[in-house]
Amino acid sequence: MNNKIPGLGRRLASMLYESLVVFAILLIGFLMPQIVFSGFGFSAPPQFLWVHVIALLMFYFVWCWLHGGQTLPMKTWKLQVVNANGSPLRPMQAVLRYLAAWPSILFFGVGIFWAVFDRDKQFLHDRIAGSCIIAIPPQA
Repeated sequence: MNNKIPGLGRRLASMLYESLVVFAILLIGFLMPQIVFSGFGFSAPPQFLWVHVIALLMFYFVWCWLHGGQTLPMKTWKLQVVNANGSPLRPMQAVLRYLAAWPSILFFGVGIFWAVFDRDKQFLHDRIAGSCIIAIPPQA
């Protein structure tokens, strides 16, 4: 692959921006329905709430990665997630990347720290899914 690998700082800045987008998605797609349901006396079990969060975020990330390879913060920071050979992600590959990112980030960020030692400077969940984050060259 001859695409340029972006620096770790650039990818971390994109992740910080992504956290703001995720907060907004959770506010509208998770908290608002829960408030409405509780107003009608419906109380969901905690397991259902976790499934709701994971499914909501999976829909957002997988849809964005399959439709252009970018989320809004990735567009801002000129990043794109692609297959290891540079082609667009396959649907199951995008789902695997999403699911592998949860433990990669939640276990004290070990999957992010992995990029410091990885030969291609990729995150652990990218290595597991066979994906790669590349820098998009500026348009002329």
